[in-house]
Amino acid sequence: MKLLQYFMMTAFLLSTYTILAQNNRSIKDEIKSVENNLERTLQIVGQPKQTFSIEERMKLYNVPGMSIAVVEDGELRWAKGYGIANSKTGDKVDENTLFQAGSISKPVAALAVMKLYEEGKIDLDEDVNTYLKDWSIPKNKWDVDQKVTLRLLLTHSAGTTVHGFPGYKQEDRFPSIIKVLQGKGNTDKVVLDTIPGTKWRYSGGGYTIMEKVVEDVSNMYLEDYMMDNLFKPLSMTRSTYDQPIDTNEYHNISAAYDGNGEIVEGLWNNYPEQAAAGLWTTPTDLAKYCIEVQKGYNQNVDGVLKSSTIKTMLTKHLNEWGLGPSLEKEGDSLIFQHGGKNNGFTNNLRAYANLGRAVIVMTSADRGNELINEVMLSISEYYNWNLMKPRLIKTIDVSLEDLKKLVGDYRLDYKIPGIGNYDISFTIKDGMIIVEDPNENSKSKLYPIEPNIFIDLESGNRFVFNPEENKVVINNRFIFLLKN
Repeated sequence: MKLLQYFMMTAFLLSTYTILAQNNRSIKDEIKSVENNLERTLQIVGQPKQTFSIEERMKLYNVPGMSIAVVEDGELRWAKGYGIANSKTGDKVDENTLFQAGSISKPVAALAVMKLYEEGKIDLDEDVNTYLKDWSIPKNKWDVDQKVTLRLLLTHSAGTTVHGFPGYKQEDRFPSIIKVLQGKGNTDKVVLDTIPGTKWRYSGGGYTIMEKVVEDVSNMYLEDYMMDNLFKPLSMTRSTYDQPIDTNEYHNISAAYDGNGEIVEGLWNNYPEQAAAGLWTTPTDLAKYCIEVQKGYNQNVDGVLKSSTIKTMLTKHLNEWGLGPSLEKEGDSLIFQHGGKNNGFTNNLRAYANLGRAVIVMTSADRGNELINEVMLSISEYYNWNLMKPRLIKTIDVSLEDLKKLVGDYRLDYKIPGIGNYDISFTIKDGMIIVEDPNENSKSKLYPIEPNIFIDLESGNRFVFNPEENKVVINNRFIFLLKN
């Protein structure tokens, strides 16, 4: 009898081992397929599709390090790091390497507000000055009839100023949160300049007010409140809002890199505006955030937050914005998402609320966005998510004579703080316009889609030339004038 039990147990263990081995091989095959089938997000109609490896595209975009996490069927499917974390030490990126989250800090910090709301300690629609202790939003003509509320702050519709924060060098002294709000740091003071609730406008300043509310109501620093009430319960063991970060974390942390792929002075900037930009984390930890939201929204599972609270958080307001994340599409296809950009870091998080799918990509690079889009496209196509599709464009022929009218050296029509003049140049090679940006150490071919309108397939940038006025407008925003 014991002999029979022994053989049965042996057969069970061998079967289990075989299944696990096959699953591991399957995941490795999935990762390999994703890694080697990157393609441009912009493609020309009629041209054969080109595919690239992650390593090729990291080199093209000057991205030294990257980390990815994929959620499928409501569980972490895989996570992997690529490249170098610190070119001075030679440390490599793995799935546990910390990156600065940039503005992905905002939807994660918004969980603190939702927790306090759930506990009945705050009202999302109450005047926030009710909760603020030693600083309050200066009263003016804009808030006579409508007050600033947490709901409006979280949805970027409170009418507050200050888009974002540049950060501080390692040797710089930090301003307090009150001094940041008063404009005594390196940004303007945060004020109200629009009637609350009437206009959507992205405001890191608004999230700094939110941070002050959380601290004043909880009597805890944001980093401590998040650790005790959210990160520990969610097992987000590689996440912190500590600014500056504890030196004990330096053994597996990514440095920041500029557009040329060069390490920034001091390794990274620090961000005392923690709720807006101060989170250090990993894609794996952000995947845990996504899974928690998905369980509450789709499966009606109460977790760190109640299901009803999660559904309130993912309700659309102005400009398709929820209470923290941006929202896209409807029904089963509803997506919650947020990008993140700090000096030398670029990231993105996109997740389906109902389908148990998510992808998080973090890079240690100023030029990481193009690579992130290509990685997400590869993942979407491999898993058949319909998250992204390449955009097809039709090109036209432009004569060499007409191309010559567009070449020259151009300068942005205003100086950039900390940089000064910003120059680019256009030349012709093999019958095509080439744009050279020495600031980013990049050269790109431009493809004509109209006689004076060209597009860069790598970045997606759109160039509109006006030879009569000697100018070119990029992405309908930046005006460059021909230099004499």
